[in-house]
Formats: sequence, structure tokens, C-alpha cells
Amino acid sequence: MNVLMVCLGNICRSPLAEGILQNKVANTQIKVDSAGTAGYHIGNPPDPRSIKVAFDHGIDISKQRCRKFSISDFDRFDLIYAMDKSNYRTIIAQARNTEDSSKVRLILNEIDATDREVPDPYYDSNDGFENVFQMIDEACEIIAAKINN
Repeated sequence: MNVLMVCLGNICRSPLAEGILQNKVANTQIKVDSAGTAGYHIGNPPDPRSIKVAFDHGIDISKQRCRKFSISDFDRFDLIYAMDKSNYRTIIAQARNTEDSSKVRLILNEIDATDREVPDPYYDSNDGFENVFQMIDEACEIIAAKINN
């Protein structure tokens, strides 16, 4: 099983999601990665605030490097989680067929089917990165329970 977490720049939300889910999966055969729909930060580490909030929760994401989502990701990953509707639409627009599009999900729909989005932590309150961590953590708990079986 291979799972991909996707946000816009692969610098704040998706690196957190990658680290959180990887920390929760029991099976070492399950691989988790992250990517961005835009190529703004290719090769860069996650935002220092994402690194800090993950570290505060015992997760090290400092060695991750940003990369751009590619069509080949549909072949490499069994599940693709988008952080928000914009990312979801961008990924779906690149799907080659229904098999590709069936892999794509909005991450917070794992918690409830209300199409909520993981907010951009830069525009949230002073606790934006912690709030984003908590939302993703709740969704990843459910995802991990499903794929650990």
C-alpha cells in the first residue's frame, strides 16, 4: 500500500500529513509520501513551523523535501489524499481514467463527509500550524486504522 498526501506547495500541510500517517502505520510495507500540485518549493524542506509542530508531537519531518505531483503518481500510489478542494480538482483534472480518479480523496472526508478542507496555516490564527496538525492527525488516525488491517 502506498499513500500520497497532496497540498499546494508541499511545504506545510502535506509534509505534516506524511509524517503523521507514517508515524501511525504499523506495517512497514505501507509507504507514505507527499507532493504539491504547484512546483513552488521543489527540493526545499518543509516550513520550519511545520517541522516544529511535528517535532512537538514527536514526529521528525525535517528530512522531507518538496516535490511536485506528477501523473506517474497515479501509478505509484493506491490512495491520494488532497488537503483542500482546489488541490483535489487539480489532481482529478490530471487523472487519465476512472481508476486514477477513484484513488483521490479529500482528507477530512475521512472524518465526516462534509467536504471540509484543511486550512492554509499561514492564514489561520497564531496557532494555525497546531490547528492544522490536529485536523490532519484526526484524519490520519482513521486512515491508519483502515490500512493497518
